[in-house]
Amino acid sequence: MNAKKDIEQELREWERMILKRSPIYKRAAKRVQGQINRKIPEKVHTAVTNAIRNMVKATLFSNEYTTKKPAVAGMNLEERDELLLERKKAYKKTAMVEGAGTGAGGILLGLADFPLLLGIKMRFLFESARIYGFDTRDHQERIFLLHVFLLAFSSDEVRRETYMAIKNWEETKHKWPSKATMNDDYDWKTFQITYRDHIDLVKLLQMIPGFGAIVGALANYNLLDQLGDTAMNCYRLRLLQEMKAE
Repeated sequence: MNAKKDIEQELREWERMILKRSPIYKRAAKRVQGQINRKIPEKVHTAVTNAIRNMVKATLFSNEYTTKKPAVAGMNLEERDELLLERKKAYKKTAMVEGAGTGAGGILLGLADFPLLLGIKMRFLFESARIYGFDTRDHQERIFLLHVFLLAFSSDEVRRETYMAIKNWEETKHKWPSKATMNDDYDWKTFQITYRDHIDLVKLLQMIPGFGAIVGALANYNLLDQLGDTAMNCYRLRLLQEMKAE
């Protein structure tokens, strides 16, 4: 089996995993998490929500996460995958160090971790787009990045819906024909609630002084790993579809 066939097989397996319903224990944990969320101080929820909203705005409208380096050209898909894995390793280490530092400081530094980690994740996604040859100056590419982010951190229903939007991106992207439509038509509320609910439990544990340093380091490391795998497969999917269309 050649490399292209290997990647196609990996994508089929990934799709089955994406569309499969979460195991019972995860659904049970979700119910427990809902009870815990109701006991979390409102200032924590507010801080998380504001951090996510600001991250979305920065992704859509600013140059905060962009790089001056041009999109990578002249590489085949396997070479792009290798470069992405190298960069993911570096970003995971950065996230781990940041999580350990803020996790050691209790609730105040734990709250500070949210925007810091979001920034690391979005810089990684912008770099992922560049590695696979996509120009993030294009507003539709920025919308795509938010879809990748949401796919990595969402519940069953939202995950399946987001995956189908990504798989059919040539149709999906026409929902945002111009930059002016990005602010009005993007479902910010669903995005914020979905991401917040996905990470609340583990990040709450990070706010426990002392213990939080261990949780913060491991949580951030794993969250970046999860995001990296999702980004790689999303861009693989797009490039293979483009190859077939040519």
